[in-house]
Amino acid sequence: MDAIFLQILNGLDKGSAYALIALGLTLIFGTLGVVNFAHGALFMIGAFCAVTLSKLFAYEVATGEVEKTPWGAEKAVTRPLMESWLGESIGGSLIDWAVPLALLFSIPIMIAVGLIMERGLIKHFYNRPHADQILVTFGLAIILQEIIRGIFSANPIQTPEPQAFKGTFDFGVWLGMEANVVVYPYWRMTYFFFSAVVIGGVFAFLRYTTFGMVVRAGMADRETVGLLGININRRFTIMFALAAVVAGWAGVMYAPINAPNYHMGMDFLVLSFVVVVVGGMGSLPGAVAAGFLLGILESFASMTAVKDLLDGIDQIIIYLVAIVILLTRPRGLMGKKGVMED
Repeated sequence: MDAIFLQILNGLDKGSAYALIALGLTLIFGTLGVVNFAHGALFMIGAFCAVTLSKLFAYEVATGEVEKTPWGAEKAVTRPLMESWLGESIGGSLIDWAVPLALLFSIPIMIAVGLIMERGLIKHFYNRPHADQILVTFGLAIILQEIIRGIFSANPIQTPEPQAFKGTFDFGVWLGMEANVVVYPYWRMTYFFFSAVVIGGVFAFLRYTTFGMVVRAGMADRETVGLLGININRRFTIMFALAAVVAGWAGVMYAPINAPNYHMGMDFLVLSFVVVVVGGMGSLPGAVAAGFLLGILESFASMTAVKDLLDGIDQIIIYLVAIVILLTRPRGLMGKKGVMED
């Protein structure tokens, strides 16, 4: 039983990343009809926003003091710039909380990247076949990841979570089990709750705000909404920027879990696209449900006992599930008829 709980927790953690990326992918496909293969690059850029802010806060400058090394040589004393400006207490706290603060730091960056991507390139492919859209956005993703590699190098960069979130939570005791049976890192739990809040926020925005209602109406019948004098294209462009922010936030919060590297966006994109197809193209609830479902299945498939029985099953489980679902239900779990089937 304890192993089952642990795998469910691991699955929710991975599924959170899938769900957030798939949510943005679905928003873009549902509004603009674009298959955006550069969406994983937005996740990567978000992670490197966390890396950048951590490095900026921890950047060290010389204090003008000199200290003696153990072998008698003189060495300039350095300290983080933030501590020099704001004092050891406040400056040190900012350095420690760089990743959560990167959520704010990333907003204007992700909006700018999203708008430039949509206005500068993708809008020219609205009425082109999906194959053209995939080709151009895939090429854009490669360009973005090579830019990141050129700036930050190919090596993964460790980005620590705040000190208050280090350590593990004894989940087993909370469920009435023995101590140290089901323990889970605080930050991974935080990532799951964060993704739940973001997903809930996006759904609430679309359901309860006038802007969101118009967007949903436009997703259902773009021409009719346009005939009412509403500039639906501008609203869809804003939704593209919102999807970029969601993907960026997923990357920011994921940075302490796996050290960011230039290829992380591509690693997640393919799996997240499978998640979108399984959930149903254009279905926001389907994308979220499929993200968590496939994350949990992947987690169970990675158990040693399962891999001993079926070697390599953890690498293909998502694709096997996708094949089975699409053979039996071409529109996906919650997709609309006509999007993925005749």
